[in-house]
Amino acid sequence: MSRPVHLAAHFPGVNSTTVWSDPASGSHIDFSSFERLARTAERGLFDFFFLAEGLRPREHKGRIHDLDVVGRPESLTVLAALAAVTERLGLAATVNTTFNEPFELARRFAALDHLSAGRAAWNIVTTSDAFTGANFRRGGYLDRADRYTRAAEFLATARQLWDSWTPEGRARPFAHHGEHFDVEGEFTAPRSPQGHPVVIQAGDSPEGREFAASAADVVFTRHGTPEAGRAFYADVKGRLAAYGRSPDDLKIMPGVTFVLGDTAAEAQEKAAGIRRRQVSPQNAILALEQVWGVDLSSYDPDGPLPAFDPDPASELAQGRVRIADPLAVARKWRALSEAKGLSIRQTVIETTARQSFIGTARSVAREMAEFVRVGAADGFILVPHLTPGGLDDFVDQVVPLLQERGAHRTEYRGATLRSHLGLREPVWKG
Repeated sequence: MSRPVHLAAHFPGVNSTTVWSDPASGSHIDFSSFERLARTAERGLFDFFFLAEGLRPREHKGRIHDLDVVGRPESLTVLAALAAVTERLGLAATVNTTFNEPFELARRFAALDHLSAGRAAWNIVTTSDAFTGANFRRGGYLDRADRYTRAAEFLATARQLWDSWTPEGRARPFAHHGEHFDVEGEFTAPRSPQGHPVVIQAGDSPEGREFAASAADVVFTRHGTPEAGRAFYADVKGRLAAYGRSPDDLKIMPGVTFVLGDTAAEAQEKAAGIRRRQVSPQNAILALEQVWGVDLSSYDPDGPLPAFDPDPASELAQGRVRIADPLAVARKWRALSEAKGLSIRQTVIETTARQSFIGTARSVAREMAEFVRVGAADGFILVPHLTPGGLDDFVDQVVPLLQERGAHRTEYRGATLRSHLGLREPVWKG
């Protein structure tokens, strides 16, 4: 019997991951697109459906670069509607702790958990940049070191609110007096069907890993290769004991893509075509500018990389996580380009590709099961390159093979997201 492979579906945005110009790509706004992808995920017996969220369109050289996940309806609103057209699929929303307040957000997630009969999840993110904060009354300044202290206190306060109702349905007053929040009163929503919504976290810094070990139920990571996955898995799982938690209390699920073909060669050819469409000549120069931090519009995307070093203090791009060490990235890109004789566009294609499972349905099922077996992940959050039909082939072809291996459920055995993930219901702390 193989270890279970947990699966989730990510609804991508209008960005360099998706091929939004493909004729098969549909709307990223119409509810029908969200519904189709969610229904496909539920047909494949996935654990949950995942929505990212942004609070301001990204800019590049003072102009909007891409809408990404900003130019679509608000996540909790979409998921509340999806609760009515799905039965067992978990519903995960990304919501920022920097520009929200615990009472309001705890109430909204409790409402989603009740409406869905225990299928809600909250992907906790933080923001420290003033560019995003300019949209809010409080402004954008939050010291980077304070992001996780506020997030940790935010989550602790939300859990205190959820626990202010007893399991028997009695409301009790609450009070929280801390560094970031000073609130007291009475919460308006009874304890939800799974106790607390599932908590997802995606930070990869040392602070983010520690926060995940102390408080998260699921980690959404970019460590998608077996080697990097095993190192990340061992590091984060190794931190759990300090918080009285066991390895099964936290699921690690990297975001991955997939490309299927009737043969391995066909799949590789299809994957190369997708990458060329994802990284157009214009996108290649934009990616280069985000590393070098200067205007490189005069460069030929089919020519060599710049010979000069990046400007680490550049503000060319806004709304993106800044590259921590652009000089190191430039050195890595140059070494790769020189070793393989790659142009700018070819270098960007090779260095920015998300880890993908590429091959026949049988080889992809085998590789995914092996990835989990060796302790590199507990499962995967699939990021299709097309919306809303990009998950269809995986559900039709790969899921039956995972089931054949005993690595994926053949039916939902529980009603809540916690039951899908094999997580314990939180102990009531009244």
